[in-house]
Amino acid sequence: MSDRQPYKSDLSDERWALIEPVITAWKARHPSISGHQGNYDMREIVNALLYQSRTGCQWDYLPHDLPSAGAVKYYFYKWRDDGTDQTIHDLLRWQVREKKGRPADPSLVVLDTQSLHAAAGVPAVTTGRDAAKKVPGRKRGLAVDVLGLVIAVVVLAASAHDNAAGIELLDKVVAGTEPGTVKKALVDQGFKTAVADHGERAGIKVEVVKRNPGDSGFVPQPKRWVVEQTNGILMLHRRLVRDYEHRPASAESRVYWAISDRMSRMLTESSTPTWRGA
Repeated sequence: MSDRQPYKSDLSDERWALIEPVITAWKARHPSISGHQGNYDMREIVNALLYQSRTGCQWDYLPHDLPSAGAVKYYFYKWRDDGTDQTIHDLLRWQVREKKGRPADPSLVVLDTQSLHAAAGVPAVTTGRDAAKKVPGRKRGLAVDVLGLVIAVVVLAASAHDNAAGIELLDKVVAGTEPGTVKKALVDQGFKTAVADHGERAGIKVEVVKRNPGDSGFVPQPKRWVVEQTNGILMLHRRLVRDYEHRPASAESRVYWAISDRMSRMLTESSTPTWRGA
């Protein structure tokens, strides 16, 4: 760790210890041709990613006492493309579930989508307009367990139907868990028969949780409320309030880093600073 003054988003020694083995193993598999180990401490690279996640700053506005934007981009893109970000996330998720007395993979998941405005400069070919919610941008789909931990994430154009997001989420859930583990998926009424049919073929029963006709305004639905809670946690990370990423894969990676940040705090029993009073 450098001698600079710490930021609230920085990894503590305990939190870094949770992910350091993955990063160290990655570095060992990717040696420099010249044998040079690089100018930057890997912990500081991750600190820079977490700082950007929490503050939402542009690459060029990363503080000068953190690694350069070019270096942080390099590792962010590398880890996005080879799945290191998801490996870290999944290892932390398994540890959180174990700590809660649960098996590594869930038997039930909850699916939901959220449409987000896209920032200026995001390529139009990867965005669209959600006709129902009147939101131009992208659609983020989550599959979470009953603890609100992310099992899968997809990012599509906002014009994509919830069915497309639901089908892709189910495929990712199946691919990312032990075969036959997930038995049921809860969805809202925005997901149609196509998702249920796809789930049946994948061995997952898709159940629609219907809203009580007598309810007015926002009323949390039993069991499904956990995905709303997860969406709320993501909003603590200002980089996720809008979609700033040029590639949907980068937007998905941002979710993995945000939830990894949360899970590392859960495992070390450290609090997450909020924006109250900001």
